[in-house]
Amino acid sequence: MKKLLLKLVLLTVLLPVNAQETFTNPILGGDFPDPTILRDGDDYYMTHSAFDYLPGLTVFHSKDLVHWEPISYALKEYLGSIWAPDIKKYKGKYYIYFTVAVRPRTNYVVVADSPYGPWSDPVDLKVDHIDPCHVVGEDGKRYLVLSGGDRVQLADDGLSVIPGTMKHIYDGWRYPEEWVTEGFSLEGPKIYRIGKYFYYLAAEGGTAGPPTSHLIAVARSERLDGPWEDMPTNPLVHTWKNNERWWSKGHGSLIDTPDGRWFTVYHAYENGYLNLGRQTLMEPVHFTSDGWIVADGGDASQPMAQPTKVWQPADRLAHLGEFRIGLDWKYYKAFDPTRAIVSGDELTLKARGNDVASSAPLMFVAGTHRYEIEAEITLEGDVQAGLVLYYNGKFNIGTGFDAKKRYRIRRNEAGRRGETNTNHLWLLLRNDDHVVTAYWSEDGKRWHQEQWGHEVSGFNHNTLYEFQSLLPGIYAQGKGSAVFKNFKYRKL
Repeated sequence: MKKLLLKLVLLTVLLPVNAQETFTNPILGGDFPDPTILRDGDDYYMTHSAFDYLPGLTVFHSKDLVHWEPISYALKEYLGSIWAPDIKKYKGKYYIYFTVAVRPRTNYVVVADSPYGPWSDPVDLKVDHIDPCHVVGEDGKRYLVLSGGDRVQLADDGLSVIPGTMKHIYDGWRYPEEWVTEGFSLEGPKIYRIGKYFYYLAAEGGTAGPPTSHLIAVARSERLDGPWEDMPTNPLVHTWKNNERWWSKGHGSLIDTPDGRWFTVYHAYENGYLNLGRQTLMEPVHFTSDGWIVADGGDASQPMAQPTKVWQPADRLAHLGEFRIGLDWKYYKAFDPTRAIVSGDELTLKARGNDVASSAPLMFVAGTHRYEIEAEITLEGDVQAGLVLYYNGKFNIGTGFDAKKRYRIRRNEAGRRGETNTNHLWLLLRNDDHVVTAYWSEDGKRWHQEQWGHEVSGFNHNTLYEFQSLLPGIYAQGKGSAVFKNFKYRKL
């Protein structure tokens, strides 16, 4: 027995560090959908759909594919809801292609010399479809592959499309008709040239709806224009049953490590927590002897082997009190850099509008089941300000005050809840497994609970659409400003 124990100890010591360490999904918790990822040497960069939040297209950096830090943002103006970007490096420059979901829909690109920015102003490519993916063909020319299995040729600089070059190249993988999905929806193409093949990762089945809707299908071809051969073991990733932790798994990117291992990074809803939005997950895959990509297997809700040696950046949520706008904090639709003045742990926010929606609240992604936010707030002028959980302009919940009254915010309406007769209060908003309660204090020590509570699990895309999530944040409406200081986020 002693010899066996000694062998086990020696084996553990001799194992490489990444074989002893694990990670647990999600790698980015909360509303980080449609992940697109790039490896540049031993650095990784990732961005996601921005939808109606600004600044948008936040770029994250990692050294180990698991721990991420925000480093820049690529979009500073509201163009419409931003969908399904694609980040690529080409000849020393970094590009992000993305869809603007207006009518008619169009696609844009921004470019930078570094993923840390600054990023260029957005350029309208004036091409329809959604979900653009940049790829270089076997002819050395640049293309965008788009939804529906179509592609269009780009100019050499990647900043415009060549008219008359749209072509249909792929019909998609036809899953069994008895599968329960939201619809066929051939979207989210991610194309990679590996060895002699182009590999086409397609998002199918719809991104929401029933838990078994979404999936990643794989096809390959020696030429970008096909013919494409569907993988015999499709799909690569899929939710099979309603009782799984992760629902609607799909829209996947492919990424490798410097030592040759492969992973797919994709999004999924969490069972019971749809209002967190689509979260970013990762799992290992490998190439078979006949050149197909298959998942290593295992449960994506359980610990998995760490891809590389663990890298520990600063905790993103620990920096919320610094009010890093564009990295952590985002406005809803309206971004005006002159509205906010940050000094240390103090944010002076110029009031805007006459309700929470028109105030363009300032929010962040918490990505946890149970948390509370707290701030000391001072009003300057005829202002109402406070804390909010915000889905959209019609569905939000929060607590606020002006110089005379405290208010409950519910579905964008402020209902009076008590007297204040002060311009200075501490407010606290708690989300405990979808149950929201509020508290106020005159000194930040003795707290009083407001006599209301709400359940908010229904604030999600399946009921309200718009692909949004319920985000915590702050607001200031009226004429004047509100000073927020000592902001705290606590995971319960």
